[in-house]
Amino acid sequence: MPFRLLIPLGLVCVLLPLHHGAPGPDGTAPDPAHYRERVKAMFYHAYDSYLENAFPYDELRPLTCDGHDTWGSFSLTLIDALDTLLILGNTSEFQRVVEVLQDNVDFDIDVNASVFETNIRVVGGLLSAHLLSKKAGVEVEAGWPCSGPLLRMAEEAARKLLPAFQTPTGMPYGTVNLLHGVNPGETPVTCTAGIGTFIVEFATLSSLTGDPVFEDVARVALMRLWESRSDIGLVGNHIDVLTGKWVAQDAGIGAGVDSYFEYLVKGAILLQDKKLMAMFLEYNKAIRNYTHFDDWYLWVQMYKGTVSMPVFQSLEAYWPGLQSLIGDIDNAMRTFLNYYTVWKQFGGLPEFYNIPQGYTVEKREGYPLRPELIESAMYLYRATGDPTLLELGRDAVESIEKISKVECGFATIKDLRDHKLDNRMESFFLAETVKYLYLLFHPNNFIHNNGSTFDSVMTPHGECILGAGGYIFNTEAHPIDPAALHCCRRLKEEQWEVEDLIKEFYSLKQSRPKRAQRKTVRSGPWEPQSGPATLSSPENQPGEKQPARQRTPLLSCPSQPFTSKLALLGQVFLDSS
Repeated sequence: MPFRLLIPLGLVCVLLPLHHGAPGPDGTAPDPAHYRERVKAMFYHAYDSYLENAFPYDELRPLTCDGHDTWGSFSLTLIDALDTLLILGNTSEFQRVVEVLQDNVDFDIDVNASVFETNIRVVGGLLSAHLLSKKAGVEVEAGWPCSGPLLRMAEEAARKLLPAFQTPTGMPYGTVNLLHGVNPGETPVTCTAGIGTFIVEFATLSSLTGDPVFEDVARVALMRLWESRSDIGLVGNHIDVLTGKWVAQDAGIGAGVDSYFEYLVKGAILLQDKKLMAMFLEYNKAIRNYTHFDDWYLWVQMYKGTVSMPVFQSLEAYWPGLQSLIGDIDNAMRTFLNYYTVWKQFGGLPEFYNIPQGYTVEKREGYPLRPELIESAMYLYRATGDPTLLELGRDAVESIEKISKVECGFATIKDLRDHKLDNRMESFFLAETVKYLYLLFHPNNFIHNNGSTFDSVMTPHGECILGAGGYIFNTEAHPIDPAALHCCRRLKEEQWEVEDLIKEFYSLKQSRPKRAQRKTVRSGPWEPQSGPATLSSPENQPGEKQPARQRTPLLSCPSQPFTSKLALLGQVFLDSS
């Protein structure tokens, strides 16, 4: 008998006062200009409170008006908010913060740091700010974007994470000590997202610095997960990185797994990598076959496909936005509307929502001002122009201001049922939530550029086109300019081309033996502990012939090697022929 969901009728909606700019009786959409200014005011209330009460600590504690270190000791909120400053148009503060970070942030410290969080927040934030520096009026050094102080900081932070990848499988530990490497007693159990969420930042770093080690370790980790999927095509939630055995076997699209799927799509677009896209599309089939019920996504046992948790997690709300990136707009909108009903029931998304019962799950009633539903609204509004998506933005602004705003910033909502607050303002509130709200209401922001304008920059490797649009957001909403990945490659690729021509010449002279592939020389401290983790091609099934690594043709624009015919306004439309 098929599993069916019983959705309760008569969901109780949180009634919030309508402000100027909200839809009136005639059903007119919220005024974007009005809410854009409201969002900007929210940002500065939170940002100024952090500077006055919490800097140089990582995050603000808004109820006690002080700060604390959470994910390291990096002044994390300042790094996370940096590119948001530019998106809001504040170039002078962007320039000031760049100087502050150079003078105050040190990664050579005896701190146990999350490999995942340090990558998405610190490495991602610094890379994005580095690539946006010239637009923000920072006086960049010669050789930019292939060099610069923020790029060097990002590289230093990423090198501190490399020891975590020294495992027999190539999948990283979840925690690393920034001074000493992986602690001897560190647990080998890591969540799936903590293994598969590096390709965007690490491939960008390799492209800008010329050191392949970062992209290499990210690809190995991605592919080990692919090889570890079950016979029905699903991955679990936590895995032992030493043995490759699944520890938690719940499969879904939410917490612990989410950004692995996200980075397959975004990595495919950023790198024009058809194999990453093919992997996601295969996962997508399995997800729809086993976890998709009535436009909700449940948790199932990864080997059997039986339902294990009929819950919606707030972190799953990124999924409609991800669907929009592959052009699956109809399914994305139907799922988005389901999630939106939950928002309207509580004035926010509880961490867990029991779908059959239509209510929160015990001890998971909070809303830490997460961005995922707003993120999906932004992507879908760019794709459809549906005013319902602006209404979600309006509701988010009204809810957050009414429930969460305090004297020193915005506080996490501990319980959406009674609006009790918790003494924390996560850095992602300024990096993601406010940014996506602002971009939802700002259709003409430079981030939404459709290629009509661009900047031409001369680098040591030739002319480079930047700022033409198509920005790829990492999972912390730090935008990466995909064109930048081609700015620093030409000199190295020309060298590779000469090497390959010489090898081909000598191969022809030696009775045409099979041409040996060029081996990339690794730099940096990382060396794999297991041969099979780096020698077998993770992009191919056993027995398949290993293709040579694809490179962008010299002196030409990058082509689109996978079945993408058009990438516009954040969407990739797949060829259905």
